[in-house]
Amino acid sequence: MDEFLAMTAAAWLGIYGAMAIAAVGSIIGCARAGQAACGVMVEVEGRYGRYLGIAAMPSSQTIYGVVIMLALNRPITAANAPALFAIGTLAGLAQMFSAIHQGNCCVAAINAGKNKPEIFGLSLAPAALVEGFAVFVLAFALLFSAQIP
Repeated sequence: MDEFLAMTAAAWLGIYGAMAIAAVGSIIGCARAGQAACGVMVEVEGRYGRYLGIAAMPSSQTIYGVVIMLALNRPITAANAPALFAIGTLAGLAQMFSAIHQGNCCVAAINAGKNKPEIFGLSLAPAALVEGFAVFVLAFALLFSAQIP
């Protein structure tokens, strides 16, 4: 009985951790980029929306975490608890690191756009690449979750 209770708790941690852990990363990434955006807006005249839009980019990982959470949400059994824990936790951690590092890329893009506005769009490429890895994690988590009984 205690073993099943522990497995059930781990499975719930994996299911809801996919979203919660990803949200922590989005919070950190958006906060860093938002701080950079605020700093740049004090120094430039106009075009404020572009900086705020970039600061929101790391929020997408939370959305991916919600999708993973919904894909993993099912009745918990002894057979599926380890998979629910592993997929949810690992996907949540990957989304968290992606959001944090995407926030760092956004900080760099915001600063580059301030100093050299003509490279603003190109400076977003690293943030887009990091976003691509978050999408890969989402795709693999959905693929693997479909195999869980």
